[in-house]
Amino acid sequence: MDRLETRQLVYFVAVAEELHFARAAAKLGIAAPPLSRAIAQLERRLGARLLDRTSRRVTLTPAGEVFLTESRTALDAVDTAVRRTQRAAQPDVLRVAVRSGGGSGLLPDIFAAYDGAPPITITFTTDQIAALRDGTADVGFLCGTDDLTGLEHVELMREDPIALVPAGHRLAGLAATSIIELQREDTFTAKCPPMPFDEIVDLVAIGRLIVVAGHSSAERLGHAVAAVPVVDLPSAAFVLGWARRTPAITGFVRTAKDIAARRAGRVAS
Repeated sequence: MDRLETRQLVYFVAVAEELHFARAAAKLGIAAPPLSRAIAQLERRLGARLLDRTSRRVTLTPAGEVFLTESRTALDAVDTAVRRTQRAAQPDVLRVAVRSGGGSGLLPDIFAAYDGAPPITITFTTDQIAALRDGTADVGFLCGTDDLTGLEHVELMREDPIALVPAGHRLAGLAATSIIELQREDTFTAKCPPMPFDEIVDLVAIGRLIVVAGHSSAERLGHAVAAVPVVDLPSAAFVLGWARRTPAITGFVRTAKDIAARRAGRVAS
């Protein structure tokens, strides 16, 4: 079978998402009859019926559901290839993805020590993994519990877990707490929500959230939030990851590793 065209995948995804040929055609900016013919031609090429059509409705067949998932994956891969190619043609900046509040004690030293080219631009995002995989970021500071499949990475430091609680909370004055104690709280969540760190701190301060974070985040807390060590949770790795290696990325990784090693040496001494 000849290789399918990207246009055919785009047409099919539009119909599969709308489940209506006229709406899908309007979304694509074409007429409905040629869209219907294109889908029929696609089905003949695949040797599989992708859609069940009646005068009243359009539904996906089991084969259509599989092809929708694969088509989206393929189109995402094409978009990523375009972004990475454009990025390679214009290496004007090194794009670094950071989650607000993560590794805050280490990042200023890394950025201050990096004197390579190209210059850095920093993007604060709640999904650094996606930014690395889709090519919108070159390197990212990650948590070791993230799905690092397909990414090169290096561990920079380990973060001990702390519970962020309102300053007036019953746990706030304790030397340490446990996960069992935290789970008794209605507002407790074991994983930081996907939102900027400042918003998380605000929610904790007003009593809407209790959450476990890395110990370096304590440096950014105001007087309305207390940090309490959690004794029965393991430390988590603070990781630098990247999807492809370039000279600029290599230089930045080297700088980050050097700063992390110095910081560990100061702590050990």
